[in-house]
Amino acid sequence: MSELVLSSVDEGVLTLTFNRPDRLNAWTDAMGRRYFDLLEQAEKDPSVRAIVVTGAGRGFCSGADFQTLSAIQTGSYSEKPDPRPNTFPTTIRKPIIAAVNGACAGLGMVHALVCDLVFTAEEAKWTTAFPRRGLVAEYGLSWVLPRLMGQQRAMDVLLSGRVFTGREAFEMGLVNRAVAARSLLQEAQGYARELALYSSPASMDVIKRQVWGDWDHTLEESAANAVREMMASFGRADFAEGVASFLERRAPDFPAL
Repeated sequence: MSELVLSSVDEGVLTLTFNRPDRLNAWTDAMGRRYFDLLEQAEKDPSVRAIVVTGAGRGFCSGADFQTLSAIQTGSYSEKPDPRPNTFPTTIRKPIIAAVNGACAGLGMVHALVCDLVFTAEEAKWTTAFPRRGLVAEYGLSWVLPRLMGQQRAMDVLLSGRVFTGREAFEMGLVNRAVAARSLLQEAQGYARELALYSSPASMDVIKRQVWGDWDHTLEESAANAVREMMASFGRADFAEGVASFLERRAPDFPAL
């Protein structure tokens, strides 16, 4: 199971790599459990300040493995599901960047978009695929997509199940950056290293919680919560270090979570 997701840490950045390249990293429950376990470990590891998620070979994640889908269809699927939902990465207290290197379909698209930022190779192939398999918008995509790209564009990619490129994903506002495949991982890791070096872990934790949580709140509720969080931040060592490092014109030395 440990080989289903590869793991390495460098300069405060944990890189997780889905590792079923012969299946374009199609999602299985075993791979998902390993991925979520590694995210939980990263949250507790003070040496990890940012996380990059990518895929081995030509795919990021091509969706649910067809053997799993076939077993579900025939009623022979017996594996106990992981109790952690597919939206689990949104609860991790550290920033997660998806580096979509290739095929990103169905459930794979879900797992890219529940990361906090998304970088993609320009020619990576994206698709929801759901209506072409007789399925529906899975695991919150009907909630996430309209907020990222607007309702009409979300309807387009959900109803048609068409394939679009990483470049088009960027043009539609679905991802943060679309870059040449050869430089994708380097750019994502470089961005993550900047977060690890210059951004307060405590601040990133709160900001991530605010952004994912405030979609369900009114502006007034969000503003009131922000005041409470800001008052709390004034009392943390991160604030004192942030001010001191600015005045002394040096890189900050923020404490780990």
